[in-house]
Amino acid sequence: MLIAGFPAGAWGTNCYLVAPAAGEECVIIDPGHQAAEGVEEALRKHRLKPVAVVLTHGHIDHVASVVPVCGAHDVPAWIHPADRFMMSDPEKALGRSIGQQLMGELTVGEPDDVKELSDGARLDLAGMEFTVAHAPGHTKGSVTFRMPESPDVPSVFFSGDLLFAGSIGRTDLPGGDHAEILQSLARVCLPLDDSTVVLSGHGPQTTIGRERATNPYLRDVAAGLGAGSPAPRRGM
Repeated sequence: MLIAGFPAGAWGTNCYLVAPAAGEECVIIDPGHQAAEGVEEALRKHRLKPVAVVLTHGHIDHVASVVPVCGAHDVPAWIHPADRFMMSDPEKALGRSIGQQLMGELTVGEPDDVKELSDGARLDLAGMEFTVAHAPGHTKGSVTFRMPESPDVPSVFFSGDLLFAGSIGRTDLPGGDHAEILQSLARVCLPLDDSTVVLSGHGPQTTIGRERATNPYLRDVAAGLGAGSPAPRRGM
């Protein structure tokens, strides 16, 4: 399996291109702020053909390049229905103070073909399987994507802004809920094998085992402790 990732834009949002191998079809995950050029570079480098864009949630730092990327390659975008409005109205999703700063810079809207994600759905794209888990808390429509392990590759978990190396997603923006994100951590992350590779929306790669042992939020959830303090801000 080939996974090409790079941080893009002002918030260093991780965009991923996933394919069975170089020279094959691929899926693009979270083409966010200023990601279009990086996507095209990765497509050329690895000789990939996109078949879909999938989105972990609707914040503009994860979706800002959806329209140009989908338009250039005539592919659909997949998003949870609770976050779909954010593609056209990022100011409502971020709050007025942040949204107004961006509106003069960004062209917002939906691509021509939008498909909606649901909890437990299995997407068969580019010869690969992605299992969707609805994981609200950062936003109401946050989701994760998990790929099954194979004989030579561990399971891969695209956590979006649910789980980071050492932290979790912020919950202080509209639609965020700290208690809800802790519930999502318990339901979605804790059952995963320790060997599962975590590729998050911001920051470095990690594993479920490492986060289970060192991430204070995941440790508290596993121990059944209280909600604790909101996470430090990372990304949007």
